[in-house]
Amino acid sequence: MGGSLCVSHRATGSLLRKGGFITVLPFALLLPAVRGGGQLMGAPLDCHKTCVCASNIVSCSKMNLTNVPSALPKYMAVLDLSFNSITRLRAEWTPVRLSKLSSLLLSNNGLDFLSSEAFLHVTRLQYLDLSSNRLHQLDEFIFEPLEHLEVLLLYNNCISQIDRSAFSGLNSLQKLYLSHNQISRFPLELVKERSRLETLTLLDVSSNRIKVFPLQELQALPAWIKNGLYFHNNAPPCSCELYDMLVRWLLKELSSVTDFGRNHTCVLPGPQKETMSILDLNKMNLNCSEVMITNEEAFLEQFLLLDCDTRQKNVIKSWVLPGNIPLSSANNTAVMRSDSRLQIGPLKAEDSGVYTCYATSDSFNETLYVTVVVFNSTMNGGLENLKTAYTTLVACLVSLVMVLIYLYFTPCHCPCCPGHDLEKSQPQDSLHSSTVSISQAHEEMGQERVASGGFPYRHVGFLDIKEQLEQNGRLNPIGEEDEGWQGDSRERRRSDAESVSSVCSDTPMVV
Repeated sequence: MGGSLCVSHRATGSLLRKGGFITVLPFALLLPAVRGGGQLMGAPLDCHKTCVCASNIVSCSKMNLTNVPSALPKYMAVLDLSFNSITRLRAEWTPVRLSKLSSLLLSNNGLDFLSSEAFLHVTRLQYLDLSSNRLHQLDEFIFEPLEHLEVLLLYNNCISQIDRSAFSGLNSLQKLYLSHNQISRFPLELVKERSRLETLTLLDVSSNRIKVFPLQELQALPAWIKNGLYFHNNAPPCSCELYDMLVRWLLKELSSVTDFGRNHTCVLPGPQKETMSILDLNKMNLNCSEVMITNEEAFLEQFLLLDCDTRQKNVIKSWVLPGNIPLSSANNTAVMRSDSRLQIGPLKAEDSGVYTCYATSDSFNETLYVTVVVFNSTMNGGLENLKTAYTTLVACLVSLVMVLIYLYFTPCHCPCCPGHDLEKSQPQDSLHSSTVSISQAHEEMGQERVASGGFPYRHVGFLDIKEQLEQNGRLNPIGEEDEGWQGDSRERRRSDAESVSSVCSDTPMVV
């Protein structure tokens, strides 16, 4: 409906500029005089013919009025002038102060002009309906006298320009409806931290021409403000950042997305200007990644501030620690601040867990869960731990290389290695072997197997210093090796058996 009103207004102007100038001009010149005269003279209020008066309510709806009736009663609290033909609201529409008027309804009048002094005598207004008219712009400080105004309806107009100070002075404004207009700029000043209207809980700018949204600023707003921001049906360019913000709002169950999720659309890149639902961007086209609400992560000895970001502003908040432990003054690591945020720290490993915030009021209950993960290291120690892990890895690789070199490149000193005779070499080559010695019978069997074409037993020798006094956990008397070799084979078998027992047994043997 607003679109047709705006088009018809422009069509009238086009008609005046083109062929209908001579015919329409005399009639157009008469209209201001008639309207102005009617506005200045003002027919007195008639509660029997043109209006209905019920106690402190005056309803003149659908009476084909072209101006506001004069001589309005001062006790009036509600004035309904909707569905008439009042196109201009001048400062003189009420020459006296209406100190008890709280609701003024002027919707569906074709209103296209608002005087900057139109509301000087109705400063106690709490509800103002200017919807479904032909307003094109909102000038600076136009609503400034309305310091008690709580609800302002401006939807379904032709508004394309809004001065940044148009809503200044509306210190009590709670709901502002600007949908179905031609607005191309998001009014961030209304919700931003320093310039926002403190009591504003609902801002509707849906179905406009806004193509650029301040995504970072919107995402940083408190949940109770985001819960009342409605900006669907604006068709901004599609992006994963826009998708990320909208999905986060959906996960937090904010009304602007849960109620109008499919009406949030965007324009795909390309000449065709195809539109699609923002919530479907992860399935095709941009292939945006999945969005999850991240938990808080910290290191030892740090401090954390946990926010109870609720969808309502004025609620009572309380915290419960992990393990369902109520917050108390005896807990030195968790303190609830004056802004209802929970400060924990210096953090310890046992501070990890789920912290619960309960937000309650007379008509609202909400529970929020914040999962905290405390890493078992300090922030400064993270790099040192990485260095230690890297050093350990290098040491393991070096050890592995040395073992491989030892296994495959160490010279073989045993007589059965390739290139050596099968006969036993000099005694001192095998006397100091630290490996388990096999019995003479096994040696003879090995030599017979080699002679018959089998695989020989291969021994890897570890050369020890001849003067060592201890071998295989036993004291080795000086000269025992020589005596063992000089004796008969019976003594050598006894010595070999003792060597096997001393190495392979887990318990010491008493000789």
